[in-house]
Amino acid sequence: MHETALAIAVIGITALFCQWSAWLARLPAILFLLLAGLALGPISGLLSPDELFGDLLFPLVSLAVAVILFEGSLTLNFNELGHISAVVRRMITVAAPVTWLIVAVTTHFLFDLSWEISILFGALMVVTGPTVVTPLLRSVRPSERVANILRWEGIIIDPIGALLVVVVYEFIVSQTQGAAFSQSLLLFTEIIVVGLSIGAAAGYALGKILAGRRLPEYLQNLATLSILFMVFAFCNHLAHESGLLGVTVMGMWLGNMRGVHIHNILNFKENLTILFISGLFIILAARLPTQQLLGIIALGPLLLLVVIQFVARPISVLLATLGSNIGFRERILLSWIAPRGIVAAAVSALFALRLTDQGFTDAEVLVPLTFAVILGTVIFQSATARPLARILGIVEPEPRGVLILGANSVARKIALALKQQSLAVIVSDSNWENIRAARMAGLKTFYGNPVSEFAGDRLDLTGIGNLMAMSPLKELNVIASMHFRNEFGDSHVFTIRTSGDTDKTEKHQVAAQLKGSALFRNDMTYAKLASMVHTGAEIKATKLSETFGLDDLRQQDTSAIFLFAITDKGKVKPFSDETPLKNSASCTILSLIPEPKEKQSTTDDDNAG
Repeated sequence: MHETALAIAVIGITALFCQWSAWLARLPAILFLLLAGLALGPISGLLSPDELFGDLLFPLVSLAVAVILFEGSLTLNFNELGHISAVVRRMITVAAPVTWLIVAVTTHFLFDLSWEISILFGALMVVTGPTVVTPLLRSVRPSERVANILRWEGIIIDPIGALLVVVVYEFIVSQTQGAAFSQSLLLFTEIIVVGLSIGAAAGYALGKILAGRRLPEYLQNLATLSILFMVFAFCNHLAHESGLLGVTVMGMWLGNMRGVHIHNILNFKENLTILFISGLFIILAARLPTQQLLGIIALGPLLLLVVIQFVARPISVLLATLGSNIGFRERILLSWIAPRGIVAAAVSALFALRLTDQGFTDAEVLVPLTFAVILGTVIFQSATARPLARILGIVEPEPRGVLILGANSVARKIALALKQQSLAVIVSDSNWENIRAARMAGLKTFYGNPVSEFAGDRLDLTGIGNLMAMSPLKELNVIASMHFRNEFGDSHVFTIRTSGDTDKTEKHQVAAQLKGSALFRNDMTYAKLASMVHTGAEIKATKLSETFGLDDLRQQDTSAIFLFAITDKGKVKPFSDETPLKNSASCTILSLIPEPKEKQSTTDDDNAG
């Protein structure tokens, strides 16, 4: 018992280290998880999942896959299908079947597998998924159009591809239940009907419960997980192996019901999925026998990887982009990036176990082949996609731009000054007059609340890495800071002070960790800046040098209010009393220069006259 607890603890701490390493390296976590599993299992022999879990291994893997598929299907919003480009639709309807066909044929003749196993493996290889695509896109930073196509392809193909694999598997199993094709078709139809009906009914019922607020919020996640497990078990009881189809349909139905807010459920399922994925991949990789591990690096899997990378993907992308305005260089990068990941590995391990029990002995190669493709695509594409994107000239700049909450006069003046320093700037406001003035000034705008659900789907933050909340409404600034701290990081979220921040005592102020770092010096509130801008203050850019530093600038104009330091690499560092900037000779200083009092008096006299 103590050895089992120790082994589970080792799996947990190893998973944490792998996820952390992936975050630091900006690479898909699956790469580190699989390597760790191989190191603990076939290489060192320290972990033996079959001995550790015994008869519980198969049910645990099944339930984990069910949760993964449910979480993926929740993200498939059918309302978004009308807004994505025709290229993305063809990537699903044309490219995926072409990849399926090429991989299935190649697998059949290259490894002498049965057509059933080859077709199932081909279906497995159409799934990419956002969990492996998104980290790779963060590292590569391709052009906006390429990134959007790859991201949407991963989001949509994840549940659809998994559903495709389930259907293929069910058809294979149904054929083994009787000799007649009509009987096989009847069993297959029974599986489809049970999975679709039970899944849709459960999704509808759960959606009505959530929409009607018949459950307290703290029980919603527990209810969802419990119903998920019940649907999985009940479907399998009515029709063998229909559970995965049922939970996938349940997720799709629930995710597309009107009036149902699933954000809390999605967050919970995402965290749960990370837990299951981390443990699952270490366990599955550790189960590989040493002989199969050596088979991964053999000539056969290498040839299969070459066909997938340089034949199947380019042909499918070419067919999907025919007649579109996608350029040749963009097609090359689209053909290059398609890593396989979580769903492929988990589902292959699950179905390999089940098909082996059904008498398909060649199903044993599903797991090593899948792991070979996963490791090959992730390692190869992670190492080469960024240099290729640079050579092709379709790389987005570093995310150093600024999202400014508020399009008021202060925000507009600061946004224009930052834009003149070649920084990407977006101003967002729900006030149409402010937005109209910003557009007239030539600024990129977003009309609406940047923390709204609408903004989450449509606000393009490509090249943006900082938030500056400059609304006169303190509460809105706080909400925006809390929302974007996960997107940009704590050190890239800034908030302007308001009069209430200086008047109230500490027990009446919002906690500093919720509202981000304060902009500018302590006495600079929004009201004071607005007054200065109204009276004609201008923002001046000064380039520092070895002979003229920050201290020299301070002495030259004692009335100047320092706003930002912009490094030669384009990083923005706001001035603040909380984090004072050091003297630097390699940056540009943006400072607010008050209008001279003489000029203000002349202007006031002219207005009076």
